[in-house]
Amino acid sequence: MTSELHRSTLPFAALEQDLRDRVDGEVRFDPGSRAAYSTDASNYRQVPIGVVVPRTPEAAVAAVAVCHERDVPVLSRGGGTSLAGQCCNTAVVLDWTKYCHRVLSVDADAGTVQVEPGIALDVLNNKLDPDGLMFGPKPSTHVSCTIGGMIGNNSCGSTAQAYGKTVDSVRRLEVLTHDGLRMWVGATDDDEFDRIVAAGGRRAEIYRGLRRLRDSYADEIRARYPRIPRRVSGYNLDSLLPENGFHVAGLLTGSESTLVTVLRAELDLVAVPAAETLVVAGFGDIVEAADAVPLVLEHDPAALEGIDHRLVTLEHSKRLAEKALAELPEGSAWLLARFTGDSTDESDERARAMIAHLERDRSASTRVLDDPALEKKVWAAREAGLGATAYPPDGPETHEGWEDAAVPPERLGDYLRDFRDLLDRYDYGTASLYGHFGHGCVHTRIPFDLRTAPGVARYRRFVEEAAHLVVGYGGSLSGEHGDGQSRGELLPIMFGDRLVTAFGELKNLFDPGNRMNPGKIVAPYRLDENLRQGSAYLPLEPATRFGFPDDDHRFSRAAARCVGVGKCRGHESGVMCPSYRATGEEEHSTRGRARLLFEMLNGEVITDGWRSEAVRDALDLCLACKGCLSDCPVNVDMATYKAEFLFHHYRGRVRPRAHYSMGWLPVLARVASAAPSVVNAAAHARGLSPLLARAGGIDPRRTLPRFARQRFTQWWRRREPPPPHRVHGPVVLWPDTFTDNFEPDIARDAVTVLEAAGFAVEVPEEFACCGLTWISTGQLAVAQKVLTRTLRLLAPVLRSGTPVVVLEPSCAAVFRSDLPELMPGNEDARRLAAQTFTLGELLQARVPDWRPPHTLGMSALIQPHCHQHAVMGYRDDATVLDHAGVDTTVLDAGCCGLAGNFGFEAGHYEVSVACAEDKLLPAIRAADPGTTILADGFSCRTQIRDLLPSVTPQHAAQLLAAAVRRGSDT
Repeated sequence: MTSELHRSTLPFAALEQDLRDRVDGEVRFDPGSRAAYSTDASNYRQVPIGVVVPRTPEAAVAAVAVCHERDVPVLSRGGGTSLAGQCCNTAVVLDWTKYCHRVLSVDADAGTVQVEPGIALDVLNNKLDPDGLMFGPKPSTHVSCTIGGMIGNNSCGSTAQAYGKTVDSVRRLEVLTHDGLRMWVGATDDDEFDRIVAAGGRRAEIYRGLRRLRDSYADEIRARYPRIPRRVSGYNLDSLLPENGFHVAGLLTGSESTLVTVLRAELDLVAVPAAETLVVAGFGDIVEAADAVPLVLEHDPAALEGIDHRLVTLEHSKRLAEKALAELPEGSAWLLARFTGDSTDESDERARAMIAHLERDRSASTRVLDDPALEKKVWAAREAGLGATAYPPDGPETHEGWEDAAVPPERLGDYLRDFRDLLDRYDYGTASLYGHFGHGCVHTRIPFDLRTAPGVARYRRFVEEAAHLVVGYGGSLSGEHGDGQSRGELLPIMFGDRLVTAFGELKNLFDPGNRMNPGKIVAPYRLDENLRQGSAYLPLEPATRFGFPDDDHRFSRAAARCVGVGKCRGHESGVMCPSYRATGEEEHSTRGRARLLFEMLNGEVITDGWRSEAVRDALDLCLACKGCLSDCPVNVDMATYKAEFLFHHYRGRVRPRAHYSMGWLPVLARVASAAPSVVNAAAHARGLSPLLARAGGIDPRRTLPRFARQRFTQWWRRREPPPPHRVHGPVVLWPDTFTDNFEPDIARDAVTVLEAAGFAVEVPEEFACCGLTWISTGQLAVAQKVLTRTLRLLAPVLRSGTPVVVLEPSCAAVFRSDLPELMPGNEDARRLAAQTFTLGELLQARVPDWRPPHTLGMSALIQPHCHQHAVMGYRDDATVLDHAGVDTTVLDAGCCGLAGNFGFEAGHYEVSVACAEDKLLPAIRAADPGTTILADGFSCRTQIRDLLPSVTPQHAAQLLAAAVRRGSDT
């Protein structure tokens, strides 16, 4: 245990020990865990005292009891995606997501479900889907937000247009106060109220106080609470009104962990719509679109969203949903109206009626999107708004802080006119405007300067003026993101001092010691304190090997890039983040690792910089799959960050054994090629193989790949030259280490295909390497030397513009992505990046009309390599296979789990296999007999062969070559 750990936990050592003794769960007071939970998706940062991961709700009860005995604050946290600062505090954080995610019961007839608070929304809806049911509200963070977090925040999303806010779907809650009262709460009629009061005790005290509070402030509540669909600011005192059934669960919904801890929830469900139709309407600008909202609402859409040209332009620049956005009708702003029905005819008819009305009374162009896949992508483009607008390429970074106001929908157009004027007056006019327009809720990210004192002061003045503006329109400071710290200080503007006093009285009823998430909503921190940046922000600015061109060439900017929305904590689709899916640990998510790197440079919690063992341990299970580079909304590149960290962490020190055995594989493979049969025999001998594995830091359960008897480059040098006539000119076939030494047949097949397509194939005469294995193990100085030699060897090719085909996707990704960042300013590096192609990319780019002479007529299940998914994409390769008569199914199965050296290294086997078993292996097992398994990545093929020995995965070049050869035979 380091002295750093002692320093960070010494004041709470007794608390930590009590929690360990009494709580069935994981208790973490180490710097790494505290760093991972230091912020949420907001502008704020507060380092927690410690983190408790309870295995059951009863374990959470025990944890809160310990905290109460020691007078320590508690923060109950869901997915940690809050945008207002309510999910970070100097408190003991309860993280429910790892264990407390059980569905306790489903009553399909009644349409209800009981759940634990840690279950993610998408996971819950997947479990409910067989019954044709779902939980109605669906925020854009649905892949990672939890039911407990949604209750704490009173979340909404686009579907709230049809199903209301979370409060409208909460039937009952089991809750716990800081002082230990545990009870189920819900709607309370007079008879039940009398029984509760007659029983006496703490519960009776609370209920009597709630009745007094309601009676004292009822008129004020009715007068000051705006009657709009999206009033989320403040406590739900209106739930106590007689007309709302004295609904205590409704009262506690949206209380942001400031009153109670939610242990279990009983929720109302809705039927999954039988049919949906999406209409997109284009307008001249976003205000015109807002003006049309009342007309569209007359047709009762199930969802009504608005997006502006700025958002669409930014998403185009980031290549988000490009095909979908190309389908938008003419305009500079758009409304997306979704209609549902019991049949497609019904939903289409409702859509057509709206279109006729809109085109008659408004100047709008419209389009019906009847392709479900395209509709899903358009909706995903809307949900990607936060990521697309966070780091615009043509301006400063943007922030939340006034991203969530809501006004009466019928006044939305006028409000947006005034709000745009306000943005312009403060020089924030580049902000994109979008949101849930059917409910009058406007989202935006604004280019606040939160790093200087004048910038922070300007931010304060703006939000104060904006608060008065929205209240003047009869609106709410928050339409779904809650108050937290961003808006807690502004609540008197909206509710007046008297109702804010009522909020304080409510807080005192449930939490008289102010130990539940203190400083949020009631007696709030100032909106300009606890800033993650702030005018005193001064991170370390270390010299780095990578250039980080998208982050002003500063590692501190890269480490701060994460905006916390938690897409990396999802389980549904994409590659990101395989280690989180395997472990369920925050610090094994892209977001958690980014937080640790941020804190490492901040130097307060993690004080030993590049030598930090906490950061090293968090990065250890990063597979360096690069999935986050494409899947993360703000393109965090954790594989690059990991490589940079490992370089500095081990600089001048002995490295793990695997860094030598796996990192220097290209050199070792050259040595082995002198006597491959002897090496293979030794590496697979019963007694010797485990010893060699341990000596190399390799898990002995792994089967070491066998070296080929003849390398591809050896075959090439002895090959008879082909006929000289090649109509499409030269192409260099890159002999990567894996293909050259282990599976040379693939390269020979690629030669067959390229020559059949009319190319003159060339192969480098000297040994060269992309440096991948040195990059992935953080040996960046060596990688730079290797790449310098490679660029020198390829100089004539690069100057002539000759394409370079790379068969191993991870090596192609190095040339396309890592090389320009490792050697910024090197023109040859840029040339090689531009001239690198996969086999499919080259064929589509240079000979798009070429077809192999024989059509295969077969089915293939394709596992794209993670680096190809992230950097190049698989579209061209799939198209080429389609042209060859291959019926392709491209899996969305995430990372295979081997990930180069990762899955071979000792200590990684279980996580590696868990990644494969998540989706990939089940998909292969479920494939029809006779289906060919395609995996262009050496790691993917190795993992499949290792875990499913009866399966023989192939490279696309092998199928295309088979089509060429069969055509030649006929």
